[in-house]
Amino acid sequence: MIGGTGALGGGLARRWAKSGHRVIIGSREAGKAQEAAETVKAEVGGDVSGMENGAAAAAAEVVALTVPFSNQQPMLEVIKDGVQGKILIDATVPLVPPKVGRVQLPPEDSAAVRAQAFVGEGVKVVAAFQNIGAEHLHSGHAIECDVLVSGDDVDARELVVGLVEDAGLKGWHAGPLANSTAAEALTSILITINRRYKIAGAGIRITGTPGETA
Repeated sequence: MIGGTGALGGGLARRWAKSGHRVIIGSREAGKAQEAAETVKAEVGGDVSGMENGAAAAAAEVVALTVPFSNQQPMLEVIKDGVQGKILIDATVPLVPPKVGRVQLPPEDSAAVRAQAFVGEGVKVVAAFQNIGAEHLHSGHAIECDVLVSGDDVDARELVVGLVEDAGLKGWHAGPLANSTAAEALTSILITINRRYKIAGAGIRITGTPGETA
């Protein structure tokens, strides 16, 4: 969990630790990461440890990046070597304060596409968790929000869909990484809806009954 001391990363860390996964929380400072890990263990138990971000990425089998858009590129520079040959789950949303309710995508079309270009073909970048309110992940209630999972490698997407479900959410294959543009843009729309209708963390739901997949 790169950004595991933040709201989104911390929530996912708790849910994955509770479901039985070994979790490594990353932070700029190893001491801060270790403190966060102890807090998670005290709350939900599990195998949780804390390391500096670069060390955490190198030690993990699957790496999740949950940092603000402004920190994405600096953090990718820190973890680039450690994520080679692995799956990188990128939850980055290109929000540009103060107008976070306006869609403002980067020149590369999405933050996830930008991440893939930077880390290279040796990394399987999968975009997910852009549309879930972090406060929900820290609660014990059922979360009324689905997760769109996009990535160019189908097997990597499938693994991340499983991790979504381990976090207590419904994950959906949403196609290639280029489709992450839609999920990232949706966040600004949901923020606008939250403000207009006084909703605490609006989410999305996919309707319909799935049949057999090909």
